[in-house]
Amino acid sequence: MKFRFPVIVIDEDFRSENISGSGIRDLAEAIGQQGMEVIGFTSYVDLSAFAQQASRASCFILSIDDEEFGAGSDAEVEIAVASLRAFIAEVRKRNIDIPIFLYGETRTSRHIPTDILRELHGFIHMFEDTPEFVARHIIREAKKYLDALSPPFFNALVNYAEDSSYSWHCPGHSGGVAFLKSPVGQMFHQFFGENMLRADVCNAVDELGQLLDHTGPVAASEQNAARIFNCDHLFFVTNGTSTSNKIVWHSTVAPGDIVVVDRNCHKSILHSIIMTGAIPVFLMPTRNHYGIIGPIPKSEFSLEAIRKKIEANPFARNAKNKKPRILTITQSTYDGVIYNVEQIKDILGNSIDTLHFDEAWLPHATFHEFYKDMHAIGEGRERTDETLVFATQSTHKLLAGLSQASQILVQNGTGRQLDTHRFNESYLMHSSTSPQYSIIASCDVAAAMMEAPGGRALVEESLLEAIDFRRAMRKVDAEFGDDEWWFKVWGPEKLAEEGIGEREDWVIHPQDKWHDFGQIESGFNMLDPIKATIITPGLDIEGDFAEFGIPAAIVSKYLAEHGIIIEKTGLYSFFIMFTIGITKGRWNSMVTELQQFKDDYDQNLPLWRVLPEFVKKHRQYERVGLRDLCNQIHNMYREYDVARITTDMYLSNIETAMIPADAWAKMAHRDIERISIDEIEGRITAMLVTPYPPGIPLMVPGERFNKTIIKYLQFARDFNTAFPGFETDVHGLIKEQENGVAKYYVDVVYESLS
Repeated sequence: MKFRFPVIVIDEDFRSENISGSGIRDLAEAIGQQGMEVIGFTSYVDLSAFAQQASRASCFILSIDDEEFGAGSDAEVEIAVASLRAFIAEVRKRNIDIPIFLYGETRTSRHIPTDILRELHGFIHMFEDTPEFVARHIIREAKKYLDALSPPFFNALVNYAEDSSYSWHCPGHSGGVAFLKSPVGQMFHQFFGENMLRADVCNAVDELGQLLDHTGPVAASEQNAARIFNCDHLFFVTNGTSTSNKIVWHSTVAPGDIVVVDRNCHKSILHSIIMTGAIPVFLMPTRNHYGIIGPIPKSEFSLEAIRKKIEANPFARNAKNKKPRILTITQSTYDGVIYNVEQIKDILGNSIDTLHFDEAWLPHATFHEFYKDMHAIGEGRERTDETLVFATQSTHKLLAGLSQASQILVQNGTGRQLDTHRFNESYLMHSSTSPQYSIIASCDVAAAMMEAPGGRALVEESLLEAIDFRRAMRKVDAEFGDDEWWFKVWGPEKLAEEGIGEREDWVIHPQDKWHDFGQIESGFNMLDPIKATIITPGLDIEGDFAEFGIPAAIVSKYLAEHGIIIEKTGLYSFFIMFTIGITKGRWNSMVTELQQFKDDYDQNLPLWRVLPEFVKKHRQYERVGLRDLCNQIHNMYREYDVARITTDMYLSNIETAMIPADAWAKMAHRDIERISIDEIEGRITAMLVTPYPPGIPLMVPGERFNKTIIKYLQFARDFNTAFPGFETDVHGLIKEQENGVAKYYVDVVYESLS
């Protein structure tokens, strides 16, 4: 299989009709005749952009016989050396291994400073050897570099696919051959390509190793990733961090165990509570009226506070063992709020059996000093004695994994080691016996991409792009002035004029006005800049509605029809992420489209013109103006005071009536009844109740409905009736049509009247 990694030549004479130009072209031709592509440039252009060619090149050949190096003045030579030094530094910031060669006709290594020479793989003196000889030397170094690039599993998978072995095992498409027997199969084959299909193999292939028992190239890749991520053990998972969370829980939690959990955790944690039969004790995060989930106050983590919660829980206070079995914290929230993990370890180390940090949105943090102490596991971290620390990470969310690529990181205690054999029983319980090998390969490659110094450079680039985006949005706001509306990006008021700025700018303090999380402790939390929540006009952070407003759901549909798909939408906010794949072009397009939305809104253009695809499905909006629709939805939000309802329902006191596993058992045995939302006050839910937005479970099986939650469900019913196409989705809320009228129900635990 041939990968395209050309030799990059940078020489101002590359296309010139002179001796120097002829010499470098002869060398390029000799390299090409031996099977390697050569691309020639005549200048460095933009250094940082050009240095990124290092990800696409097999080596660089740089001329030092340009005019500035030759007959130029000392000042010109100094400038040329500085330019060369800057280029090499920019390359090495991302890649310490790619070969760099200098070549000249008259200049030699004595004309080049030592700090530059030490970064080189060779010095070529033109015309002293034949072009063919020099080409072989360059190709040897380039191939040595390329051969070392592939991490263990990806390398084995590529070699296996190249072997063209006949497949007698599953999957049944046999390396893609089955698709070639059908017209629609031909389309599928042409779309995905032969390499992907040849690499889709069964776990019976010995030379690829086993994911399920961590042997062979799979094990080598997991060990390689553990080294890169600075942890004691690392396990690849091919069906997402939802499954990674369940593996961790089933490896340590048993029925009747007390578990301490972030109330606004991912639903996979609540599924784990149900599956293990655990007794949950919840830590309550703060929240502002934008719907943004804030941090759990530091005081909630104290042993005294946790003991009080245990005694207040009717099931936990009667448990045989009062020591919590696991603590699970969402480390980073959807909107980017993260915790100082070292402080949590100091408070709870050895008081809880296992500390688990759901870092689905934070796999990048260990690679940059900006996040020091703000992630679970890393180099030089303090270890507790008897407590294991787990981090579960979605490689596919912010790194370069394929969808469902995830990993589990483990840090041993000083007096307690992970029993990998017992842990693997839980791993087997939740893993498919037919894992997708492309996902494993993406876990492998995603980790290798973060090898120093490349990982730090990638994270720094994400930080810079995210902060540049914020600066651009503020610039547009300033140009519009006070008399015009514009979008805001939620976050600290202070931004550095250039670069990343100070980490302290992103640390959350109680006196800060921008977050409205109340009296939280300084230094315990920070906002991750690469998560950007954009606020639309209409609602302030205290929950007060303006005279006019622009609901975020409308902006999201507008952006989608203009080719921009965002991550999450709230009432007056939407969320985007600056992953390592985001570029200046993408976020500049976002700024441009938001400006176009403003123009269309200000002109009140009809929806058939600005949202044609949406209007095709919902003809009732055809003659409605964009501004008019915004005002209609805004007025309904204001009438129901929905910002305060959504805040209050998550912070309300919800009574626990049953252990979640017992309530789920009622559902499994159909010992439930379907009740109208107008009649469910005090009834026990048999299902998770999860409003979207924000997609965070509101109620767990076994909890009783209160008036605040019912008021929100009634709002959802009325809103969905009034604005089809913009429905508020609530998982657990059942919609049924009766005589053409939508009725809403919830499945609750059956309760005998006797």
